[in-house]
Amino acid sequence: MAIALAAVSTSALAEPTTQADEVIEIIGSKEDAKTVAGSGSVIAPEQLNVEVQTDINQLMKTVPGVYVREEDGEGLRPNIGIRAASGERSSKVTLMVDGVMIAPAPYSNPAAYYFPEAYRMHSVEVLKGAPLLRYGPQTTGGVVNLVTTPIPQERQGQVTLRLGENNSRDIHAYYGGTEGAFGWLIDTVQRDSDGFKTIDRSNRDAGYDIQDYLVKLRWTGANQSLTAKAQYSEQISNETYAGLTDADFNRDPNRRYGLTSIDQMDNQHNGYSLTYELDINALWRLTAVAYRNDYKRNWFKGSPSSLIAAANAGDADAIAVLNGSQDYAGLEYKNNNRAYESYGIEARLFADLGDHELEFGVRDHSDTMDRYQPVDVYDQVNGSLVYQSTIAPTGGDNRLEGADAQAFWLADLWQMTDRLAVNAVLRYEDAETYRRQFATPERSDSPSFRSSAAEEWLPGVSFTYAVNNNLQVLAGVHRGFSPLGGGATANDEPETSVNFEAGLRYSDNAWFAEAIAFRSDFDNQAELCSVASPCSNGATSGSFVTGEALVQGLELQLGNTWQHGAFEIPVAFNYTYTSAEISADNAVTGVADGDVLAAIPEHVMSAQIGLLHDSGWNQHLVIKYMDETCVSVGCQNDTSPYAYTEALTTVDFISRYPLTKQTTVFLKVENLLDEQVIIGRLPYGARPNKPQNISVGFDYRF
Repeated sequence: MAIALAAVSTSALAEPTTQADEVIEIIGSKEDAKTVAGSGSVIAPEQLNVEVQTDINQLMKTVPGVYVREEDGEGLRPNIGIRAASGERSSKVTLMVDGVMIAPAPYSNPAAYYFPEAYRMHSVEVLKGAPLLRYGPQTTGGVVNLVTTPIPQERQGQVTLRLGENNSRDIHAYYGGTEGAFGWLIDTVQRDSDGFKTIDRSNRDAGYDIQDYLVKLRWTGANQSLTAKAQYSEQISNETYAGLTDADFNRDPNRRYGLTSIDQMDNQHNGYSLTYELDINALWRLTAVAYRNDYKRNWFKGSPSSLIAAANAGDADAIAVLNGSQDYAGLEYKNNNRAYESYGIEARLFADLGDHELEFGVRDHSDTMDRYQPVDVYDQVNGSLVYQSTIAPTGGDNRLEGADAQAFWLADLWQMTDRLAVNAVLRYEDAETYRRQFATPERSDSPSFRSSAAEEWLPGVSFTYAVNNNLQVLAGVHRGFSPLGGGATANDEPETSVNFEAGLRYSDNAWFAEAIAFRSDFDNQAELCSVASPCSNGATSGSFVTGEALVQGLELQLGNTWQHGAFEIPVAFNYTYTSAEISADNAVTGVADGDVLAAIPEHVMSAQIGLLHDSGWNQHLVIKYMDETCVSVGCQNDTSPYAYTEALTTVDFISRYPLTKQTTVFLKVENLLDEQVIIGRLPYGARPNKPQNISVGFDYRF
């Protein structure tokens, strides 16, 4: 489609498109992303089908402007950053499923300890630039919307089975259909694995067991519809916060210390939504969704950070304790037990007035987090862990946090001329947070109390201009905002920024090229502190405000498909360059102009190459590169070898062959070159990426 025509009909501000009239998307198809009135990418069903990917980190590495900090090598708890929004357990990115916020507590505790199963998704959308103001609350870097399997128009289903090394098994199955006015879908993912690490002196594996279920029901009338969705998942993963010393990593990156043998994450998630759609007339349409998410988890784990740091410094006693050859008293293992609630209602009114496409939106939202975390004390005796006592929770381990927020927005896509489209958005956020912290385990005391309030107007404008049928210019500016969180005080200010982007798009049949420059200028850039992502000052709660900062860079995309006889050769290439630095001295926090920000790599690249034969036997290569990153702000001044992660290049190979019209078999080799590096150093110690892994499987469609 010529860009001049697409600019008129497709925009990030246009009405959300649907699959089978029931799945809310924010961009649409991969082709729609090439004309969006901002910058956007879509990981399309075709890519998900080819890669049979269970790790959201690996999928997100193929999207320009996205940075991933790996942690467990399996993608169980991803750390996703977009442009100037750093990873930090994906807490500065708005995460949605079918257009509904999915973080456990998006305003008070946005850290994504829960993340939906990528294996179950139909597509993944990433939206950046001014149009993301329609969503929020995080409006600096971008929005990630995971799109679930749509209800089929007629009865059909699919089963995908994948078996791999380490006794891994991944199953995705769904079945659904539409009968008259009623549609339905049942969807499930079942995954289990022994993991790729070996725990010293333990028979326990380092793997996981995951079950995920989704049910959709839909009624459609003459001019209205009602869709109900219910989801349940549970996960037990024998995961830890402890990495390795560098010396131990160099000997065996897939080792785990015996001190971590009892570490385990146990969580459950329930999600519900009810969506009503009404076509009022030919010009006006209303959508309203009520939603609720409940998430509870207990990550039972030790905190051997001091032992690992001492061992890295050459302390022989610490090394002996980690190896299990020396006894040690007083090891603390915390029951990181938390329960989250998130609920609200959101309504959008759309109007198609010819040259103007309007959207009026409003959201009323509340979320809470209940933290009750006793600590179990163990001694290491002859290499084994022996329980001693339990410390009842008080203070920071015994608290309630929450937020109440209201937001509204007004958006207008104005088609000024056949070539020029202007996209204007104004968003208002009003968020109040609180924390009650108890000094007694029974919560019988008068709790200490803190609260905060933030009101922000967030304007944004962008435009697209079709120079001709092949070339399009785009540009935009918007105000970014990140909520304060439940630990904020009345004097704290939310993170704000001014964000710019400008670029060119070229499209000519199979050719597509895009170059977009971006810049984010922060008044008060802040890190969100947690044990999973300690701030640069070492804090594990609250925030670390570094002050003025500047993040800028360039995103490039290039793609084409060549035809050669019986072969089709599609190629896609993405590259992102980013400079992320403090832009003014801050005497309070000690950072200086020019200090490099943490967790944002300078260079990120991916390439996807296919060799598709008319017979249906297809081969695919997926190449990904991520540069080294700073562990904490200002690492360029640190001569320690522990200040950086290491750069990594991986190559995945996938071969697919159709046995019948309904059945396709596949072979996948992840990390073909078996390259492992220190891909992360948080929370405690050096962490590897996943080693080479070979799996086989099949798709059966019926």
